[in-house]
Amino acid sequence: MHLHARNRRESAVVRMGRRAGIGLHLTSLPGDHGVGDIAASAMSFVDTLGEMGVGVWQFLPLGPTAYGDSPYQPLSAFAGNPILIGLDPLIQLGLLRTSELAGLKSLPRDFVDYGRLIPLKQALLAKAAERFSERNGDGLRTEYEAFLQRHADRWLDDYALFRALKTAHGERPWPEWHSDYARRKPAALQRARDKHREQVEGTRITQFLFDRQWRALKEYAGQRNVCLFGDMPIYIALDSSDAWANREMLQIDRGGKPSHVAGVPPDYFSEDGQLWGNPLYDWSYHKQTGFLWWVERVRHASQQAHLVRIDHFRGFESFWSVPYGEISARRGEWLAGPGDALFQSLEKALGELPIVAEDLGVITPEVEALRKRHGIPGMVVLQFAVDDPEFDYGAIEENSVCYTGTHDNDTTAGWFDGKGDDTRTVEELERTRTRTLELTGGAANTIHWDMTRLAFGSRATIAVAPMQDVLGLGSAARLNRPGSTLNNWRWRMREEELQPEVVEAVARMVRATSRIPVKGLDSAA
Repeated sequence: MHLHARNRRESAVVRMGRRAGIGLHLTSLPGDHGVGDIAASAMSFVDTLGEMGVGVWQFLPLGPTAYGDSPYQPLSAFAGNPILIGLDPLIQLGLLRTSELAGLKSLPRDFVDYGRLIPLKQALLAKAAERFSERNGDGLRTEYEAFLQRHADRWLDDYALFRALKTAHGERPWPEWHSDYARRKPAALQRARDKHREQVEGTRITQFLFDRQWRALKEYAGQRNVCLFGDMPIYIALDSSDAWANREMLQIDRGGKPSHVAGVPPDYFSEDGQLWGNPLYDWSYHKQTGFLWWVERVRHASQQAHLVRIDHFRGFESFWSVPYGEISARRGEWLAGPGDALFQSLEKALGELPIVAEDLGVITPEVEALRKRHGIPGMVVLQFAVDDPEFDYGAIEENSVCYTGTHDNDTTAGWFDGKGDDTRTVEELERTRTRTLELTGGAANTIHWDMTRLAFGSRATIAVAPMQDVLGLGSAARLNRPGSTLNNWRWRMREEELQPEVVEAVARMVRATSRIPVKGLDSAA
């Protein structure tokens, strides 16, 4: 009865009303300090979205990144990435001086140079944390104490100690640490807390500064009726504070060695499948605990954003399990995921879930049924859909999000051109171009606008175009190339690229497709 009733209810997305969206990760925002930030850069972009009439801003996961800089392999499922902290507010708080930011001025504006940026920004944040720790009795200190009460026991203290120990071990993954620390022996952990007290406190302060700025951004966006649309990877990284502190919830032993890892099996696109290597969840443990960790994770994500996309949704119905040590994903098996039990627990604890399912790839009827039973919107990506002979544009569901492409796709201009990292044959590329022009009624030189118009004109309640498509950029502006670890996550928009005529062109398209947000964000509650 409960599940059938859910099927008849509108989702949070549908109640929000038709909206246009722009996809742009925080690191890609323009600014003077080598990377976008969640303060002035982000608030300025919210203002621009308002001028466009755009009511949704989609971005990638916010967690602290490690080797490869991928936001999908964060060091914590709860912590914020410190390189996104805006520095100007720290100057206003008296935690930094303007002159101390001079070293950032030489960083490039067109891309993020992580190798140069990270040590410079880490040093500035450490300095700000040191000055903060010297303050007593003011309002900011009171805010900090309240932040610690909310988060210290849940994830913050574990993450802060994890960061200190990771640095002490030369940034190596925690299974390679001294066994006393890897296995979390209480006496060893207490010694570490005493020895690294200043660094642990510095991390806690830095996370407070991130949280403070992020809450200000969310309030600012909400006041302007701009929905913040976040992203959550289904799996966590082995080298994360979550795995280190909660290994009982994963298929790993006390030393951190997985028994099985995640991936997807061979298919039309890859004869070896994809071996992601993330440790798999012990779903029986999660069920025994009432999915408490998942409740806390989704609660945290939904407090950060108005909507949250969950990556690889199909893994909740069934997941591909590959024995650890395999060199490809060929030798795996499908195992049952938590299914309805997880979502019933989440709904009981949190109410209606403001989530969107990433349901791309080969999706079975069982996965679709699970999604629909819980009223969760799915996704349509036009770059994929145009090559599907069964694709029916008119049949796109209202309870869905329609994209021109995602962060994993080439830009629309680059995809149509086919001169980037493309594996399509000449015949396949020509077939794609022909089909795209038929669907859009457009032309090669305006294909980025034509595909955006196609997405915005669909029945989907939310339609999203990456900023690169709005700007008509080619393959050089691609953000990520799946399967490669080189030069990903680096592209940045230049402020001068977003000319008034571009803003007005988007605004006209938003009006023409009836996507001006007329309902407040509280309509989704």
